[in-house]
Formats: sequence, structure tokens, C-alpha cells
Amino acid sequence: MKKWLIPLIVIGVIVFAVYSSAKGFYNASVNLEENAKTAWSNVESAYQRRADLIPNLVSTVKGYAAHEKETLEGVIKARAAATQTTIDPTNITPENMAAFQKAQEGLSGALSRLLVTVEKYPELKANQNFLELQSQLEGTENRINVERNRYNGEVNLFNKHIKTFPNNMLNNFFGNFEEMTRFEAAEGSKVAPKVEF
Repeated sequence: MKKWLIPLIVIGVIVFAVYSSAKGFYNASVNLEENAKTAWSNVESAYQRRADLIPNLVSTVKGYAAHEKETLEGVIKARAAATQTTIDPTNITPENMAAFQKAQEGLSGALSRLLVTVEKYPELKANQNFLELQSQLEGTENRINVERNRYNGEVNLFNKHIKTFPNNMLNNFFGNFEEMTRFEAAEGSKVAPKVEF
């Protein structure tokens, strides 16, 4: 065997190993990032379902509690603000996430006030349509929580992938992947709200 062939083979093996490692990192990063973006879309879908239920809920309550106009208008305004605040999954920054969460918290607060108001109307609480809408709303709130948790799980996998060694070096080389923002609890949410029925 010729002496110049051995260094050429060694260089070829090293180049192939580096290529395989870089390709594996890049493809895994793309897959994990896309999974996190899909999970975020599912979060938005769950919030959209809640927003879609609200007009029916407001209409049902309006028939029984017409003089609760301020509360009903508050729910409608909060729904409008919440549906206008969206985040592009490719640009989930802490600032965008905070704005999104603030809009959703406003809607949650307005819904809570509406449901407390409903307690004054026993005939409304017995209305089958209202009970069904309330049940769907509760189920949707549970879905929202599940989807937020799934999103955070996907973001966690992605962030760990791009930050661990040697992936962090490859990420610096590629420069394509930035840490994604997790969905965090709203400020003050550690204290359970007082709800009186």
C-alpha cells in the first residue's frame, strides 16, 4: 500500500464522521423545532376553541341576564383582544409570549366574572344549553392546559438538544437554532382565585 494513501483514508474518515455528526445534529434540530411549532399550533387551536364557544355562551346568558350588559360586553371585548393577539411559531419570543398570555388572562378573567354573575340566575343555571356550554368550556380549559404542557415538553427537548455538548458547538457553527420560549404561569397564578357560588 502506498504511504500517501493512509493519510488520505484517515482524512476521508474524519471528514465523513464530521459530516455525519453535523447532518445528524441539523436534522434532529429541525425535527425537534418543528415538533415544538406544531405543539404551539395546538395550544392556539385550544384557545381558539374557547373563543369559538364564547359567543354561544354570551347569547345564552344574555337571554336570562340582559341587565348584566357590562359583564357581557367585558367578555366580548376580552374575546376580541385574545383572538387578535397571535404568535408566529417561528418567532416565539418572551415578549410575544407575555403579550399572548396577557390577552388570554384577560379573557379568562372576563369568563370568571361571567360565570360568577350566572350564579344570581337559578333558572339559567338549570338551562340545558347553558349547562352544555359550561361543560364544553370546562373541557376546553383542560385541553388548553394539556396542550400548553405538551408544548413545554417539546420546547424542553429542543432546547436541551441545542444546548448540550457537542451540539452547542455545532449550533454555533450553523447559527440557525435559538432557544425557544416556554409557556409560563401567569404572575400571581400561584394563589388560587376565590370563586363563590
